[in-house]
Amino acid sequence: MSNTIEPVTMQDVARAANVSQSTVSHVLNKTRRVSPDVVERVNIAIEQTGYTNDIIARSLRTGRTNTVGLAVSAISNPYFGEVVHAIERELSSAGYTIILVDSHDDPSREKTVLAELLSRRVDAVIVAPSEEVATVVRQLRARSVPAVLFDRIPEGIDLTGLDAIGVENLESMASLVNHFTSAGHSRIAMIAGRAGLTTSEERVSGFRLGMARAGIEVDENFIAYSDPGEQPAEGPLRRILNVANSPTAIITANNMVTIDAMRTLRALNMTVPDDLALASFDDFVWADFFHPRLTAIAQPLAELGHRAVTLLLERLENPDLPTRVETLKPTLMHRDSCGVIHAT
Repeated sequence: MSNTIEPVTMQDVARAANVSQSTVSHVLNKTRRVSPDVVERVNIAIEQTGYTNDIIARSLRTGRTNTVGLAVSAISNPYFGEVVHAIERELSSAGYTIILVDSHDDPSREKTVLAELLSRRVDAVIVAPSEEVATVVRQLRARSVPAVLFDRIPEGIDLTGLDAIGVENLESMASLVNHFTSAGHSRIAMIAGRAGLTTSEERVSGFRLGMARAGIEVDENFIAYSDPGEQPAEGPLRRILNVANSPTAIITANNMVTIDAMRTLRALNMTVPDDLALASFDDFVWADFFHPRLTAIAQPLAELGHRAVTLLLERLENPDLPTRVETLKPTLMHRDSCGVIHAT
């Protein structure tokens, strides 16, 4: 006599819930709308029978795993944390599970983690690429995997078969410069993000554009890229402040740089905005609770995540779609750190 326990099947769940097997499949895979009362009956039947959905068996039948690889840098960064949350929420509602990896903005590691994602046969990939975008594109295209590049949109690279979504950086940064020059500042400095990233270079270009529009010559000593590591702003900021005729205002190009810049200024016993006006290209949820409250360019993070997933799902549905490249417009949040009096 065998003591082998037969596995619970989808048919067993359907019988317990008094529905068809296809209805159970739709509830599990979210492939068709099912009424809430039927969903509840199926979920109760799943709990009572102890059924588990065999993802491997399903992927062998369908050729899909219902997983999406998500490769970002510095998951601890609040910016990426909010976008990842939005992406996960959107994909989950569409019946997908994400596999999240951290590239640390290291091209070598990025190549490795993308290879690991592809080896798991993810259905698609969303990636915030490092400075070696061309390598990422070649790697994705070699496997013909649907993919969306987000946050960092490359220029001069053929993206055929892929899509990209990011934020408008050039004019937005120029508007932040104008915010200072309109208030009479002419000695304005900038600490950019990591050198080589498209977002960093676009924001530096926007800084130069804003200064040119105001008729102010850029002091090259007033532009610095952030250092790698946990204190990205301290070294660049100290060097800028040691320049003769030091700046009266500074723009930080992302939230990690901003946080470290404010810490460094506090260590130097400098007060914002009295000793140095400050504004950031990047907003975050606690910016309103800083002292002083942080003036910042707020990126539409939820919309960025939503559009990334929308582009990806459309690409999965129709791989022959033309390449789509979208940029979203951020918003200037005028608070106190810039020292500019609010317009009345």
